[in-house]
Amino acid sequence: MPPFATPFLGLLLLALTSASAAAADQPGTRRVQLLNYPDCIELSNAHTTVVLGHHVGGRVLRYAWKNKDALYLSPEEGKWTAGAPNPRPEVSAGRFDIGPEYLVPRRDVLWSGTWTAEITGPRAARLTSQTDPATGVELIREFTLDATSSHLACTQIIRNVSRETKYWCHWSRTFAVHGGIGVVPLTPALSKYPNGYVLYQPGPPGAIQPRPADPAIRARDGFLEVLGPPTYPKLGFDSYADWFAYQMPNDLAFVKRFATYPDRVYSEVAGLTSCIWYPQAAHIPAVELEPIGPRNTIAPGASASFTEHWWLLENPFPARGAALDLKALAAKVAQETQPPGAR
Repeated sequence: MPPFATPFLGLLLLALTSASAAAADQPGTRRVQLLNYPDCIELSNAHTTVVLGHHVGGRVLRYAWKNKDALYLSPEEGKWTAGAPNPRPEVSAGRFDIGPEYLVPRRDVLWSGTWTAEITGPRAARLTSQTDPATGVELIREFTLDATSSHLACTQIIRNVSRETKYWCHWSRTFAVHGGIGVVPLTPALSKYPNGYVLYQPGPPGAIQPRPADPAIRARDGFLEVLGPPTYPKLGFDSYADWFAYQMPNDLAFVKRFATYPDRVYSEVAGLTSCIWYPQAAHIPAVELEPIGPRNTIAPGASASFTEHWWLLENPFPARGAALDLKALAAKVAQETQPPGAR
């Protein structure tokens, strides 16, 4: 053994110990157990709680404001125990993915594999996937919670670990609680859809309806409202407003802000910038909120990233027979959140 080996190893162990202690001491962070998932990372401030899980995919298991949770976490997940032979549960709550939906291969390593989790700073953490041979990438998801507000920055980094250029895009698949109202700002000057959205019917991609009409969806005051489950659950939008909201029955509006790029290619089959999947509650009591990023050209060894900014805003759910005040909600979004890149 070289004469420097023992001192070097000692210094390395000291550095690792110091780094671990520093991570544990970061304000607004701690390790917690949620359901049967041990060693999750919690990020918190006075009113907001975020719990990140890494055992079955890297995702947000809880996102709550004053103990009101925005996410649907399936009770079936509570039946799973880490390390036990029972099969992995269906992935629910704050899910992220890569696309395009009809082109990306099956990717269980990314979707439901075991990730690593580390605390990286005050109210900040990083989840990292294993390398996925099917897609040729590794995913890194970085989360930072604001010191005082509900603002959660969620950045997904797609790192190409293959020897070929990859063209994947960001695809968010967050499960929120059922029974709310989707609110999507219209940008008619930039839209290619006659009614501001498309509707996916069962079957091949050719079943996408470019001029749909459904009683659960209406245009009003410059917005599309998704009032409940439509005839077919998957709706696609090409809004370039950089945000949409989901008004929940618990008097919180779940707002997602994200950059959109009118001059870039969106490679979903209908060129979507976002999607809402709203099934009947009997099928699954969740609504999927899906910002979609543009196509990336990722050379071997290179990376591409996309950031979603989440907020939970206190906003009353309309009484039975009343309409949601869309202009007031939009004003609240403008006042209490920031556009992508503003902070």
